Order: sequence, then C-alpha cells, then structure tokens
Amino acid sequence: MSSTIEQPRFSCALGSCHSVVAIKRGVPILHSGPGCGSKISQLIGQGEGYAGGSTAPCTNAEEQDVVFGGEKKLRSVIENSFKVIDGDLYVVITGCTAAITGDDIGAIVGEFQEDDKPIVYLEAGGFKSSNYVAHESLVNAIVDQYVDKFAEDKEVEKGLVNVFASVPYQDPFWNGNLEGLKRVLEGIGLKVNILFGEESGGVAEWLTIPKAEFNILVGPWVGLNIVKHLKAKYKTPYVQFPYLPVGAVETSRFLRLIAEFGGLDQEKAEKYIQKEEAKYYAHIDKMASFLLEFRYGTPRRVYTVADAFTSLGFSKFLLNELGIIPAMQNIVDDTPEKFQDAIRKEYDEISNLGRKRNIEVYFDPDAGGAQERIEEDAKQYPDKRILLLGSAWEKGLAAKLKADLLIVSVPVQYRLIMNCSYTGYEGGLRTIEDIFDRVLATYR
Repeated sequence: MSSTIEQPRFSCALGSCHSVVAIKRGVPILHSGPGCGSKISQLIGQGEGYAGGSTAPCTNAEEQDVVFGGEKKLRSVIENSFKVIDGDLYVVITGCTAAITGDDIGAIVGEFQEDDKPIVYLEAGGFKSSNYVAHESLVNAIVDQYVDKFAEDKEVEKGLVNVFASVPYQDPFWNGNLEGLKRVLEGIGLKVNILFGEESGGVAEWLTIPKAEFNILVGPWVGLNIVKHLKAKYKTPYVQFPYLPVGAVETSRFLRLIAEFGGLDQEKAEKYIQKEEAKYYAHIDKMASFLLEFRYGTPRRVYTVADAFTSLGFSKFLLNELGIIPAMQNIVDDTPEKFQDAIRKEYDEISNLGRKRNIEVYFDPDAGGAQERIEEDAKQYPDKRILLLGSAWEKGLAAKLKADLLIVSVPVQYRLIMNCSYTGYEGGLRTIEDIFDRVLATYR
C-alpha cells in the first residue's frame, strides 16, 4: 500500500451522512467544521436528497468551539432542526472537531431521546475511519437507539428479509441496484426490506428490521458488521453473496442460494428464474448476429479501479457472459486485510468453466498508483482493445490508452445517474448496452 493516497475514492467517516439522506425523510445533523459536508457531497453526492448537501443542518464548528466546546451550539442546532425541517428521523454525526474536543454528544442527544424524539447519534470523528466503515456503524446506531426502542412488534414474520448491499451514494447506482435486488428477491417469493431509497418504506420499514426471518448481505465485507450485530441482537441468521450479481448467470446463482438458505418453494423460485432467463437470452439472441460480426471490435481486456463489490461483480459478468478477460484489478475501497484472501479466491475461481485465472489484484486506496500500474501493464498489449471500469478521474487515462471507459464508481462527473441499475437480469442487459454504446461511439 502506498504511503500517500492520490485521488481517494471514498470519504472520511462523516460521509455516512449520505446514508441518512438515503433514508426517506432522513435528516443528518452535522457537528463538524464548516464546509466538511459540502466537500463530501462534491465527491460522492450527486443529488442532495431530502435534506442533504447544503440543506443539512450543521454546527459549523470554529476555533472558539475547539477551546470552549460545542455542546451548547449543538443543542441549539438540534432544537432548531426540529422546528425548521419536517423529518422522520434525525441523526447527529460528529466530525473531527467534536472528536478532538471530546464533546459529550450522547448526553446532548440523550436529552431529546428522553422526550421520545426520533433522533440518534453517531460519534464518527471523520479521521477515525472511512464512510464504508461508518455506514455500518450508522446502521447499527439506528437499530440500537431507534429501532430497538420504537419497534412495537418484533415477532418474526415468515418470508420477510432485510437486504444490505450498496452503500448509498458511495455506490453511485445504489438506488437502482437496491431496487433491482428487491425486484428479483420478490420474484422468488420474499417480502423485502431494502431500507434506503425510493422503493423502501422509510422509517416505518426500519421498524420491521427485528421481524425479518433472515438477513441478506450482498458484498465481500461492507455490511458484515451489520448482519453480525443483528444476529447477536435479534438472533436473525444471515446469508452472504460476496459481489454484485450482474446478468443471468450470477443472478440465477444468487437467487438459488437465497432460495435454498431460506427454505423457499424451490419450484416457484426455479419457475421465476427460468422465466427471467428466457427473457434475458431472447434479447441476447436478437443481437447475436451483431455481436458475432462485431466480435473484433469488442474490448478484449478489462481493467478496474473500483471497490471490491463492484469490481468482482462486473469481472464475473464480463468474463463468463461477454468473454472480456479481466486484467489487473485495483480495489480502492481500503478493504481490511482479513477479507482480502477471500476476494483473491473469488478471482482465482472466476471462470465458470473451472479454469483457474491468474488475475493481478491490488488492494490499495491510492488510485493514482492504480492508474500508473494500468498504463504500464497495457503497454504489453498494444493490439488489444481495452475496457476501463473506473470513475470520472480515469477519463484522461482512457484517452491515453484509447480505451473505452465505463464510469461505475465515484466521482461520476461525466454522467448523470438517476435510477440506473446494473443488478440482476436487466442490469446485465444494461451493462452490455453501455459498453457497446461507448465502443460504437468511437466509429465514424
């Protein structure tokens, strides 16, 4: 790992405020310095939601707050937030200043919690972790301080599941991806809580978390602390699928895993899978002649600069369904070391034909270093068309390598994302469309 980080693709722990924004009528209250929230929003927050971006209340901590403490100011901001912003859930999140000065956030927020106000707090301290880690802490804080207190019915409901997958806004396709997961899981007979986004039931849905028959984690490491916490608190079992299911092969694999784990009606699940696969491959068949004739114009190698969740999902789809070989994979989400071997194993066994692949995988948040490695490696394959999966910051590299760039991670400056999804059967078709859109745009 590099000693310095160039072009970081995640924010400090305060970035978990965007997870609050992703909850319907959720209101983040930042106890931080001026500008912290807006800088994070510029990196990962395309769209401000109900009370995000410049709308989010903030104490705007200054030098005097470092000297005398900011508890009085925080109490005032919370009081006025309740008066000015009509929200369903308010979450106080601390920045670096409050963490250094030692403000007793729990005591201040506790005053409002005693009055049964819908408010929780997270002592993040921006420098303590990334927004990936803080997202887990945030969800657990809401469960402990709000759900556990206000959920009146905690009796397990048959067929109800909680899904933990995309980190809102950090995954620029979070809303569409969560909706896509909900759609296919409902297709095999489950009732699905996705908790964030437009297809969730907002705070009312959060209150049903304890009722879930089991929890589903989609991803290699982010969210594991959540499902383990829920297992300890409510005895809720969980099943993990370690990457984004893109396309027919992996989505069907995902659904069969869930159906088996949850003891669902296998015949019903298989009927749904076959129906969706039939539609999926019908679209592929329609384009078969084009794809065959255009095979020499298809990218042959794919490099990624993304998080493990995204990189693994796309790599499996591109190799096994489009025949695009994964080249160097640069995982830039600061994956904890204890999870890295499992991710490398997924790459080793990436081929559905059972053929072992020796894919270079780098776990390094220094995306500047990743670009240098990709440029050096690509020199060995001057005759191979390259697909680059990364962010807007890879635009210059793509131009230098004459590569096709598909922006799949933050920052996303050169594309607008409203409800795009790469999840599931439809997500696989969308991926093919987007790749060939970029390829065909280079022809005259």
